[in-house]
Amino acid sequence: MKIKDFLAASDVAIDTRADDKASLLRELAARAGASLNLPPNMVAHAIEKRDELGSTGIGGGVSIPHARFREVKKPFGILVRLKQAIDFDAIDSKAVDIVFLIVLPAASQLDQLTALAAAARKLRQPETLQRLRSAASNTEFYRAITE
Repeated sequence: MKIKDFLAASDVAIDTRADDKASLLRELAARAGASLNLPPNMVAHAIEKRDELGSTGIGGGVSIPHARFREVKKPFGILVRLKQAIDFDAIDSKAVDIVFLIVLPAASQLDQLTALAAAARKLRQPETLQRLRSAASNTEFYRAITE
């Protein structure tokens, strides 16, 4: 599975403002809910519940919050670069500035694993992170994650 399979160019944004982790996750959940025709509160609750199991901050200033839903048929992502990094309880204790929210189908374990693995693999590459952090437009930002 490629990132283009679950991330559209219209679902990326640079210079997103967030006061804290909770408000950012609620905002991203609302966007995902609107795109997937799911109640935003349901998406936010599932993402918060997943994060309680262990931080989705994978280190290096990156987080991949995610949740699974019966109503979702294929993975869906939203990728943002924050204007200012925020505390995310990441495994390396570093503030996070790149957040890739992924909503997954509950039915398909394979889709869940391949989407998360594709995102994590790409976001662990130093050259990808450098391109994401230096992108001057949403188009450049999208290309940095999908090429």
